[in-house]
Amino acid sequence: MIPSSQKKEGLRLGIAEFIDVSVSKDLAILADSQNKIFQEIRKKYTTETLKDSPLIRAYRDFYWKWGIADPTKVRPASEALIRRILIKNNIWKINTFVNAYNLASAASGISLGAYDKLSIKHPLNVRFAESGEAFWGIGMNEPKPLSHSELVLSDQEGIICIFPHRDAERTKITLNTQAAYLIAFGVPGISKIDLNYAFELAQRIIEENKIGKLNSITFC
Repeated sequence: MIPSSQKKEGLRLGIAEFIDVSVSKDLAILADSQNKIFQEIRKKYTTETLKDSPLIRAYRDFYWKWGIADPTKVRPASEALIRRILIKNNIWKINTFVNAYNLASAASGISLGAYDKLSIKHPLNVRFAESGEAFWGIGMNEPKPLSHSELVLSDQEGIICIFPHRDAERTKITLNTQAAYLIAFGVPGISKIDLNYAFELAQRIIEENKIGKLNSITFC
């Protein structure tokens, strides 16, 4: 899944499979988890100190080193969530599964993405986008062509996310999702322990609120 040359550079993925998934729009069930995590984040960070967090710094350095994007303009997923909590005291209201893992992402500092299992056409691969390759991200009105600089995660049908900040429309979690892959994105400076901690938080929130059940975790 990850070429050996990229593994040597410190890239890794954690993949957690959730089964018995039941997704709804009833975000009120997450209120207790959200309030607790929001309080923890406001105690831990300010908008000025966030960039100096070791995990956030690792993602930012990865962006700069690999020429992927300017992280002050295109935020890694976990940083974007934390900043929104600090500034607006909320996160995007999507559905119970997505909001649950977004809370885990913000609390852990690890960028996470989730994908409908039945929409994935294996195998998954981490690679650079082809010049002009189309990517239709969640919330986009139409596909956009990519340059060769974006690192992506793809399956047999195309790109499922731009690593590690934007997911594709085709594989997103919906109210019909019954099984899901939750993927933790590791870059140099982020350990397997860090990724596993994010999974532990996600599992607790998802299972406590009867949104799904963890079936397996693999790392590569």
